[in-house]
Amino acid sequence: MTYHLWTIGCQMNEADALRAAALLERAGLQPVAHAREADFLLLNSCVVRQQAEDKILGRLRYVAELKRRRPEIRIALMGCLVGRNPAERASFAARFPFVDLFLPPSDLEPLYLFLQAQGCPPALTPAASDIPPLPDSRSGHAILAHLPVMLGCSQACTYCVIPYRRGGEHSRPAAEILADARAMASRGIREIILLGQIVDRYGLDRPGEIRLPELLRQVTSVPGIARVRFLTSHPLWFTDELIETMATVPGLCPYVELPVQAGSDAVLTAMRRGYTAADFETLIAKIRAAIPRVGLSTDMIVGFPGETEAQFEESMALMRRINPDMIRIAKYSPRPLTYSARHLPDNVSDAEKERRRVAMERQLRSMLTEKNAPLLGQTVEILVERVEKNGRRHGRTPDYKPVFIVGSAADPGDLIQVRITWAGPFSLIAQAR
Repeated sequence: MTYHLWTIGCQMNEADALRAAALLERAGLQPVAHAREADFLLLNSCVVRQQAEDKILGRLRYVAELKRRRPEIRIALMGCLVGRNPAERASFAARFPFVDLFLPPSDLEPLYLFLQAQGCPPALTPAASDIPPLPDSRSGHAILAHLPVMLGCSQACTYCVIPYRRGGEHSRPAAEILADARAMASRGIREIILLGQIVDRYGLDRPGEIRLPELLRQVTSVPGIARVRFLTSHPLWFTDELIETMATVPGLCPYVELPVQAGSDAVLTAMRRGYTAADFETLIAKIRAAIPRVGLSTDMIVGFPGETEAQFEESMALMRRINPDMIRIAKYSPRPLTYSARHLPDNVSDAEKERRRVAMERQLRSMLTEKNAPLLGQTVEILVERVEKNGRRHGRTPDYKPVFIVGSAADPGDLIQVRITWAGPFSLIAQAR
């Protein structure tokens, strides 16, 4: 039997999908490149924004037609569209009658039981501690891997659907995480990114468990792992101990993802973020004082309910003051069950949201062009991730800037020194030394 995996969404979704693929391969299924060739289709969904939900619904329409032509094909839907509320499963079965199996986020037990019923039980149990973090087919083809350390979220920002789809936060045991890290290293993984919806809260829900700083120290000590990162963090939980750990532990990359979401205190309050713009600036200054070459990535939402033009300009001004290395910009879209969807009118027009998004992206491009220009001529260390079709190598700097490398015969996984010869806003070109 064969399977095809299609996934959309965040790195946590990607990690869930790869673990599901590992379970399928332990059951004897082999991956194929196209859905039309597969005996089993697994679709992993995201609903964090309307655009992502629209994409999965479009894909479901395609597989419905595929099922009509090939009734024997088996289809599974997993992820945040399915959610963790059992009461919703009946409605999904009625809405998508062509789907044979519904899997909540990060829960593979239904897939295990389904495979058993199909006569191809995998040689393991459905426990997360038993399922490999990567499928066998991925061995030797990847240098970087995402490793979930905690699941769900309990922060309940007013716009965010994640707590309603993935449930409350819970940290995985450190021993389980380290076993996954060692398994990844044995398959040639050189860089591990620890994942959590609010990763800097790791361990707070498990009395007696280590916290994120100590977990980072232990993962970076795994033989074969050259680099470790973690995401996504929340400004409220980014502690002095975590900053000191980043500044002192070899192998821990100087890179943080800290979503700010808005530059207006009024909007931040409406979002229930728990901090002010000044608080965020103070934290960034503290991080940069301890780690001068740290890379900073953040998120911004434009068009949040009630956001005025003046409040949008506050976000633009905050961008200029903190001068990050990347900003992921999203237009607000109301998500079912969230406080903002239920209580705050979506009163910024789609056209105005798009105008603000374009204006912010234009400013970001200008800022990054100026920020990256001084990198010309500098020598930096790159972890080679892959070889492009044209023979160029692709990798990233320690602070996560993407680099295309010419004149190198390095293999994926090699750490090499390169000299920057071109600097654009979103990527760099370098010559191998």
